[in-house]
Amino acid sequence: MKKTVSVLLALILVFASGCAESPASAAGKADDTLIVFNYGEYLDPDVIEQFTKETGIKIKYEEAVTPEEMYTKYKAGAIKYDLLCTSDYMMKRLIEEGEIQETDFSSLENTKNIGKKYWDFAKAFDADNKYALPYFWGTIGILYDKTKVKGPIDSWDVLFNGEYAGDFIMQNSVRDTFMITEKYLGYSLNTTDEEEIKKTYETLLKQKPDVGAYLVDEARDEVVAGNATMAVVYSGEAYLGHEYNENLEYVIPKEGSNLWLDSWAVTKGCENTEAAGKFMDFLCRDDIALKNFEYIYYQTPNETVRDQLPEELRENKTLFPDDSSTENCEVCTLTDSETNDLLNDLWKELKAN
Repeated sequence: MKKTVSVLLALILVFASGCAESPASAAGKADDTLIVFNYGEYLDPDVIEQFTKETGIKIKYEEAVTPEEMYTKYKAGAIKYDLLCTSDYMMKRLIEEGEIQETDFSSLENTKNIGKKYWDFAKAFDADNKYALPYFWGTIGILYDKTKVKGPIDSWDVLFNGEYAGDFIMQNSVRDTFMITEKYLGYSLNTTDEEEIKKTYETLLKQKPDVGAYLVDEARDEVVAGNATMAVVYSGEAYLGHEYNENLEYVIPKEGSNLWLDSWAVTKGCENTEAAGKFMDFLCRDDIALKNFEYIYYQTPNETVRDQLPEELRENKTLFPDDSSTENCEVCTLTDSETNDLLNDLWKELKAN
């Protein structure tokens, strides 16, 4: 979910044969063009250019910062998207609203490269694996500077006990921030219990004076630069953070976290489903999936790619955590509309206070 500078809230990058084009309107487009919607910095631009060279199909490419921004922009209808990549709970929402077409993934040549484990993860929001093609996965945890902490970092408690007041960063995302606190309090991150959610909000409200900032990808950069001791980040960001600063470590807190999975899907408005299938199959090809992995450094579900990686990467616990470190993790799924409205209202109150 995950992946661009949050200040640029409506960033639109458009690639077609490596050249910029104007954004597509809902009024129509050429038959040899796909409009693709993804998170920022979540696909190597060279991949788009290569796809066009190989197939003749042009890509108009647009980006969003968060699942909520993506959903709002998609539902506005100003642009007729053909393909989108989004997060587990938002994918489930789009599926349930009838916004996604079924795809026969067995008919695509390269989808066999996706490991069964990840198709099983996807069943949390796509029960029969009819709609969503796994793209990248990972965890959410704490990135911290081991030279600045006062003791073991193994619990979400360090974000709530006041010990690092003003020196840590939370995610600027309603589901991620509530998730952290729900797991800290011993709840499911998919709880629909109103009392548990209100208790979560009260805990976040009490915590807020201690929060240095609510950020997205910049959270990693602030820890790398030494402006914060720790931050809640996605695992891919943690890996890159360590590459920039070897004093940085990453932990999935013992209470558990979100094991997230981002996936591709064909929208209900896509008319050229054959081209859409070609694009998804292209992304699953081992050389292309490897190129994307090396551009992003999030966990890939493509097992042929993982087999090609150097041993030091295959055994990196940030990129590929073992089962023991994720045993208390959950996949984030769609909550009912009442719960969703409550979360959004409480998030607005939290940010306003």
